[in-house]
This record gives sequence, C-alpha cells and structure tokens, in this order.
Amino acid sequence: MKQKQSSQPQTGQTQKKKSRTCRRAILVFLLLFFLYLGIGAIAPFTKQPEVSESTKAAFDPSDYYGSGYGPDRARIIENNGEALDTRLQMIRHAKERIIMSTFDFRTDEAGKDLLALLLDAADRGVSVEIFADGFNSWIRMEGNEYFYALSSHPNVKIILYNKINPLRPWTIMGRMHDKYLIIDDTAYLLGGRNAFGYFLGDYKGHKNYDWDVLVYNTGSKDSSLYQVLSYYKAITAQKCCSIFHDKASLAERSSVQEAADELRSRAADLMEKKPGVFENEYDYAGKTEKTHKISLLHNPTHIFAKEPVVFYQLMELAKAAKERVTIHTPYAVCNDMMYEAFTQLGDKAEIMFNSAANNGNLFAAVDYLRQKQRLLDTGMTIMEYEGGVSYHGKTMAIDDELAIVGSFNMDMRSTYIDTELMLVIHSEEVTRDLREKMNEYEQYSAIADTVDTYLPSKLEKMKELPFKKKAVRTCFGWLMDQVRFLF
Repeated sequence: MKQKQSSQPQTGQTQKKKSRTCRRAILVFLLLFFLYLGIGAIAPFTKQPEVSESTKAAFDPSDYYGSGYGPDRARIIENNGEALDTRLQMIRHAKERIIMSTFDFRTDEAGKDLLALLLDAADRGVSVEIFADGFNSWIRMEGNEYFYALSSHPNVKIILYNKINPLRPWTIMGRMHDKYLIIDDTAYLLGGRNAFGYFLGDYKGHKNYDWDVLVYNTGSKDSSLYQVLSYYKAITAQKCCSIFHDKASLAERSSVQEAADELRSRAADLMEKKPGVFENEYDYAGKTEKTHKISLLHNPTHIFAKEPVVFYQLMELAKAAKERVTIHTPYAVCNDMMYEAFTQLGDKAEIMFNSAANNGNLFAAVDYLRQKQRLLDTGMTIMEYEGGVSYHGKTMAIDDELAIVGSFNMDMRSTYIDTELMLVIHSEEVTRDLREKMNEYEQYSAIADTVDTYLPSKLEKMKELPFKKKAVRTCFGWLMDQVRFLF
C-alpha cells in the first residue's frame, strides 16, 4: 500500500514536467515561426534596387506631350460624393464589360452600393471582373457573403493579387495598390480612392480626401484606355494571381442567397432614390475637357523589391518643368535617392502633405517629425496640410500643361514595393482645373520655415501633436527608423 501511495506523487510530478516541457516547446515553436515570418517578410526589401540604364534610356519627358488634340477627353473628380455617384452611373450603363481594380474593398454602405450595382450589371449579362489585393481580400472578403454572392455569379470573376501564404513569408509584402474602373471601350476612372466609405459617398463616418481622373475615349483605338486595359491583362496573367471563390455551389448557400437578395434590393432602392444618377448615361463629352495626350506610368508588377520606375519617371518629368512643379501626397517617407531627386527640383518645386497632427498614418507622421530637416534641406517649399480631414491625394501639376493623378505616394513603399499607377495628362484645361482644386487645399496649409517654425498663413495655429503620436515618437522612433523602407 505504501509503495502505491508513494508512486502517485511521482506520476503527478512527471505529468507536470511533461506539460511544462510541452508548453515551452509550443512557445519556442511560435517564437521561431514568428521570427521566420518577420525576417522572411522583411529581408527581401532591405536593399532597394537602382534605376536601370535601360529605364533611363527609354524615358524621354517630351514623349508625354502631344501636338493637336488626341482621342481622349478628361475630367478631375475631387468630391467624394461625386466620386461614388460617377462610379455607380458608369456601372449602371455598362453594356459589355466592367473591370474594377482596388487595393481595399469593404462592405460598408458605399461598398455595398458598388457591390449592388456590380451584381445588377452581371444580372444584365455584363462581364464583370474585379481585381483585388491578396492581403486586404484576406481581411475583408474571405467569409463575406456579399463578396461570395458576387464571385459565384456566372458573369463575374474576382482575381486576387498575391494571396497571403504564411509558409512563404518572402512573398507577403508584395501588394497591388492600383485603383481604376474600366467601362466597355468607352471610359475609365483612375486615381487613389479605395472602394469604401472613407473615400466614396456622403455617408456618415470617417473621411479621407482623394482624387480621380475620368477619361472618355471618343472612339479611337489610340485611346489611353487600351494602355490601362493592356496593363490589367498583363498583371492578372502572372502566376501570383489567383481566382477568388467562384464555385457555383456557393450561390446555393442560404446566407449567400440572402446577401444577393439584399444587394439586388439595394440596387433597386438606389435607382429609385437617385433618378438623376441612373436614368441617363454619364455625359462624357459634355463633362470632360480636350487633351493633347494621356499616358500611363506604372511600376514593375512582380511581388518582390521593384526598380523605382514610377518615381524616376515622375522626377524626370518634374526636372523638365520650365517654371513650376506642385506635388501633393499624403506623406513623404524618403531615402537618399529620393531626397537627392527632390534637391534637384529645388526651389521650383512645392510639396504639400498632411502635418504630423493631421496625418492618418501614424508611422508616416512620426517619420516626418524625425526626418523633417532633410526635406527642408532639399530647397522645396514644404506645405503642411491641416484641413481637419486626412488628405490622401496623390497628384502633380507641372507648369500649366501636365496634370498627373494616380495611386503613387511619395514614400519608399510606393517607390520600391507596391504596384502603382500614375496617369499623365497633357491638357491646359485639365491642368488648370487641377491646380485650382489643389490650391483650395493649400489654403489650409502652412509653409514650414524651420523644423519648429512656420511662415504666416491662414491657419491661426498648428495643431498640437496627439499624445499617441508623441508616445510612439519617443518610445519607438529609433526602431521605426530601421524599418522605414516598409512605410
């Protein structure tokens, strides 16, 4: 009896030791796995590629100017409400084909409006293709009945760029940041707006300001529409692209059927509430301006560290300016190459971005505070925007001739990591309109004189930096400097 009693505590101790050993093994495994993820994801981007001699030889700024008028007409769209209504109207009257590319698509009110009209178009027999980034689709679209209602439709195809695979962390950072909407061979929208309520519509909630350019093809095969279409076909043909859930059996799920019914009902309600938007086709000819030439700039489309093609091309166009270059970007996160390019522009260039307090990107805001002197040293006029709403616009105006709109931020991520598009429009009328609208934002900015002082402006006082940003700057500023190439 005594021997049996003495063996029980030993058995219990053995089990506890095994349990502790098992927990330690799990913790070690998780630690090693997260190290594998972190190092694997970051390491491929620690060295930034240089501009190749072939890229330099192939680019001539004079190629982006045209003589006479070309086949495309264009219009700048700046208002969020108009941006949504224009998309809905274009989709509603599509006859054969809709192609929509977006970095982030959500099912908030504005997102559901888009989904409702896209499903309505598919029901009418229109071919609908949606191209979405593989990281944001994993967060927003997986398990979402509204997207399943669309993807399971026989006339719809949803394509993902670089779907997340934790077992291949070296592929994780490559993101598709392009935003455009192509309608038949008639027109397209291209800009910086994601597909949800921050950027589209007048629904309540958080807002960002951004830009689109609407381009109308008057009927020529020389239209820039075919440049965008060709780019779309090339990028979606890559091995890193895959099809989002397209099985017809998905449509048979009761939850998916309910979502589809809701979207169809929503489309009917929208058409009843906004007859001015839906009854007639968009007046493309009447609402757009003549252009001499429109050209598409784009980064390489693979998922690894990229040659900084778009940044180089934008800076070459800017260097060729006769008098004045105006750049708008949400933030500026630069390396030595980018600072040098800005320095070459010098005092003929001005750049506007969010102040650190107004910036919705915490990391970019803190980086600016730590790197501000380097931007001042370039000689450019530095304007900090404080309009109360975070500014997300990505535009350039060169002299009074070139208007440039797209998805490219003046940061290292857009320069070296993401796919990006910028549309170069040679048109005095479009450039004048863009400059006027840019100037409206600039009225709510202050010009930085030194790191701590500003020239007199319409703003009575610059906003105080929120506690959260102060804390991050103080506690993690040095660490952020080590990985700023990812911002």
